[in-house]
Amino acid sequence: MITIALPKGSLEEQTLLLFREADLEVRRTERDYNPVIEDARISKVKILRPQEIPRFVEMGYFDLGITGLDWVKETGARVREVARLTYSKTGEGTVRIVVAVHRDEPIDDARAIRPDSRVTTEYPELTREYFGRLGIPVRIFPSYGASEAKVPDLMDVVVDLTETGSTLRKNGLKIIGQIMESYTVVIANRESFEDPGKRRAIEEIVTLLLGVIEARRQVLLSMNVPSSSMEKVVAVLPALKRPTVSRLHGVDYYSVQTVVHKKDVNTLIPGLKAAGAEDILEIPITKIVR
Repeated sequence: MITIALPKGSLEEQTLLLFREADLEVRRTERDYNPVIEDARISKVKILRPQEIPRFVEMGYFDLGITGLDWVKETGARVREVARLTYSKTGEGTVRIVVAVHRDEPIDDARAIRPDSRVTTEYPELTREYFGRLGIPVRIFPSYGASEAKVPDLMDVVVDLTETGSTLRKNGLKIIGQIMESYTVVIANRESFEDPGKRRAIEEIVTLLLGVIEARRQVLLSMNVPSSSMEKVVAVLPALKRPTVSRLHGVDYYSVQTVVHKKDVNTLIPGLKAAGAEDILEIPITKIVR
């Protein structure tokens, strides 16, 4: 059995949704600090700040954790990265740690930041390393929220996490550099990953999670096709593999099934109908395991 640390805060909603869709629902109440997942492979679950999770996993308090790559890099935790989960706090996608200054600053590149500038950030180690590479001495002030609001009255520069940059722009800031791109990761304690029993449980859980993420992008299309239209319909179909085709009993029709990208389905269905497909069904997929 394995222990798992899940992230609190901005990643919480998307992570709990992922586990629920993977049939690993995290059951808790609003004040419950000891949630449970009713699965024989999982003995304990905690929901913690993502900043804490890499260190706790490294130290062996948890076998498995979900956090941001930014916090793995910031803490320098020696953990095993098991999988990348392509979601952020609002849905699919990645985020960036960027360098920003007030829009009235006459610079457009981080290399032009003045020495001894005041920099506010939740990522002091990454920031120190970044400006060290640039050879610019700066004063770093750890921030505990609302970092963008401190420029320019209290600070000269902010290093912050952003998805689109809209919050920074609303606060009168402009991005002039990027430290790294970040995304949600599954990490494991290195010793746990070397234990055959725990490694098997970790890989099985990760397989379910990745299966859900893959399925979110796909749908199953099922349709009936007269023999005379088969070649036209098959020519229209994109597929992960070749479509599944079976003869219908007693009529000169085939049943055709295939998996397609969800983003393409609204243009694909009219094309299939025009090619001769009938009784087209779009069926959600809960998991795709390759």
